[in-house]
Amino acid sequence: MDNLFAARSQMALSLGFHIVFACIGMVMPFFMAVAHFYWLRTKNILFKNITKAWSKGVAIFFATGAVSGTVLSFELGLLWPEFMKHAGPIFGMPFSLEGTAFFIEAIALGFFLYGWGRFNPWFHWVTGVIVGISGLVSGILVVAANAWMNSPAGFDYINGEYTNIDPIAAMFNDAWFSQALHMSIAAFVATGFAVAGVHALMMLKGKNIEFHRKSFKIAAIFGTVAALIQPLSGDISAKDVAERQPAKLAAMEAHFKTEKSAPLILGGIPDEENQKVDYAIKLSGFLSFLAHGDFDAEVTGLDRIPKEDHPPVAVTHYAFQIMVGLGMVMMFIAVLYLFSLWKKKNLLDQRWLLWLFVIATPMGFIAVEAGWTVTEVGRQPWIIHGVMRTADAVTPMPGIVYSFYIFTAVYLSLSLVVIFMLYRQIRMVDKLYDIPEEQHHLKR
Repeated sequence: MDNLFAARSQMALSLGFHIVFACIGMVMPFFMAVAHFYWLRTKNILFKNITKAWSKGVAIFFATGAVSGTVLSFELGLLWPEFMKHAGPIFGMPFSLEGTAFFIEAIALGFFLYGWGRFNPWFHWVTGVIVGISGLVSGILVVAANAWMNSPAGFDYINGEYTNIDPIAAMFNDAWFSQALHMSIAAFVATGFAVAGVHALMMLKGKNIEFHRKSFKIAAIFGTVAALIQPLSGDISAKDVAERQPAKLAAMEAHFKTEKSAPLILGGIPDEENQKVDYAIKLSGFLSFLAHGDFDAEVTGLDRIPKEDHPPVAVTHYAFQIMVGLGMVMMFIAVLYLFSLWKKKNLLDQRWLLWLFVIATPMGFIAVEAGWTVTEVGRQPWIIHGVMRTADAVTPMPGIVYSFYIFTAVYLSLSLVVIFMLYRQIRMVDKLYDIPEEQHHLKR
């Protein structure tokens, strides 16, 4: 295993774990704040119990996210020294601001966890809202830094030197809005469906039904509304990628030949040697429309991209298909659920609908992982698009392969600890928060 492969594998592993913690840390505090708001307005003890139960989950993921995020910051310098040497002064601002947002989130979370009965109730609620806002801002700032790698800005590159550095222009690069919007909505979809799925399973098991019913509804509304909005952000992202990274779009769609009225490919197996896609469903003109808003527009294919600049087509294409496919499944579930809320409320008691949410529990996070694969693999062979190749940024230090094995063990251990803690927390819910029906509206 050479240094480049080992370094890329280690970053993929680290990001793959951290993105789950990050998404939950961005979104769960908002679920918690909604439940807390209902407790303050209704004095229904169930909402207080939901808030406390969810706050424990927020604390678990905050701690694990802090650990995995810290590891990532060290890995950037350890594995990619040439990248950080040149890029650090340019895109360091969003990372610095992310650190500030992280500290605000930590302080607010401390106030919230230990503020029960100590603060004014509404001030206590505000601290929970701040946890959510600062977590969301942290995520957006990190995505802004990643967007700079896809759309480098804020500097002039002359004779191998980076000059006229403008950190503000770098942070607000051409890709930051579309990526931040798409990622933020994806976090709400993934976390909403995951949390709703867990509570749906508890309802199917007949445990503490009312507690899980109210929890399920809060999470499901967030997740399903976000799932219906997500295609809009996807359309913005597709048009942005078509303009700035035509090679990535071509790899996403396994679009080998430049043509007008280009078809949208559903499924299929890319054959890079023969420049074709087997067993695919092709919708004529739809790729042109998605990329440029015109069914007859020309879409650049891989035939116009130098071969040495081609991204890995198969991986990018399959990841894109997984992301879109799972997104469509969750949209279908979202339509059923929101329709049942609007017209057919008796459907909410149907076990098959709950089972759909249980089945969809991991779908959002699988889609998120697939989306990040598209973003990162689709940018290859560049670490800074069009400026620095990934192979030129990797460390020459020997022994990186052993670092990969060590960090793999660390992340697997961390994931097992998180699973154990969440499992224990879910089991404790029925013991700690099983309130008789007649006591639901009793005040503290």
